[in-house]
Amino acid sequence: MTSFAVVGAGWRAEMFWRLAAALEDVECLGAVVRSPRELGVPTFASLDDIHPDFVVTAVPWDVNPSVITECVARGLPVLAETPPAPDAAGLRELWKEAGDTGLVQVAEQYLMVPAHAARLSAVRAGVIGEPTQVQVSSTHMYHAISMMRGFLGAGRGPVSVRASRTTAPLVDPLTRDGWTDDVEPKPATTTIATIDFSGGLSGLYDFTDNQWHNQLRFRRIVVRGTHGELRDDEVVRLTEPRTIVRTPLVRRQTGYDLDLDGFDTDTITLGDRVLFRNPYMGRRLNDEEIAISTLIERMAAWVRGDGPAPYPLAEGAHDHLVALAVEEAADTDRTVEVPSPPWA
Repeated sequence: MTSFAVVGAGWRAEMFWRLAAALEDVECLGAVVRSPRELGVPTFASLDDIHPDFVVTAVPWDVNPSVITECVARGLPVLAETPPAPDAAGLRELWKEAGDTGLVQVAEQYLMVPAHAARLSAVRAGVIGEPTQVQVSSTHMYHAISMMRGFLGAGRGPVSVRASRTTAPLVDPLTRDGWTDDVEPKPATTTIATIDFSGGLSGLYDFTDNQWHNQLRFRRIVVRGTHGELRDDEVVRLTEPRTIVRTPLVRRQTGYDLDLDGFDTDTITLGDRVLFRNPYMGRRLNDEEIAISTLIERMAAWVRGDGPAPYPLAEGAHDHLVALAVEEAADTDRTVEVPSPPWA
């Protein structure tokens, strides 16, 4: 059994210990918190009071680097919530202190979400040829950059960013706290950026305030390749000369109509190709919970020496560095060049 401790007590920390309770080979020993309180797991005042195999940090941006370096100083592997540091200077300082240790992974789970995992499987199988551009309109900053780089197979080299912002009225019926019951439009800002990863690889970033929760804006993902394109849940591709084929990605969901197996995601397929199979059937997990559970298990396997690193610090640091360039380009209305960073 591989054990971990969570540093933090917010909603993100709670998700880690709650999901770990249903995993077979991983257990959460408890949470390290500043002040005593009642949580769903035992609480500890310091890392000195607990001896896990690895640590999950789920703390505010500005606190994250110090918690990470404290764990590294103790020789503890770390799964750090995103982003690992709040700004470019912080990222470089964190890399200077912890990069060479190889102990730090980043909790970037978006490409482990079933729908994205299925799309990534299709792209890596060469269904649309070589990917050249990714367009993301669903999530913000480092998450979106991680998706772009993941689908493209882009490395950590120099990047060029152009961006702009516009503001327009939009009703915001849902937030993380639930329904607002407010039908009056309020100003909402949209940031659009083009990102040149070099080598013919590019990304289009399109994010509107609260787009994670606001169901009045579609989530869109487009992956363009040399032989076709993936758009949301459909693929168009050239299968042979003079033959263009359109095929849907189909999610098999149990629990509908006369299906008595219970409500669950089973598979996502493209024709007869299984792109994703739910490893947690019977647990009734939503997509985010499946992704976080997968991340926990991959971290545990890596700590045991049974699997690859789930998402090294260099990857998470680069995602946030490029995301910061998007914000800077939008703020200044000029092109921002990101040179090769220390982790390249």
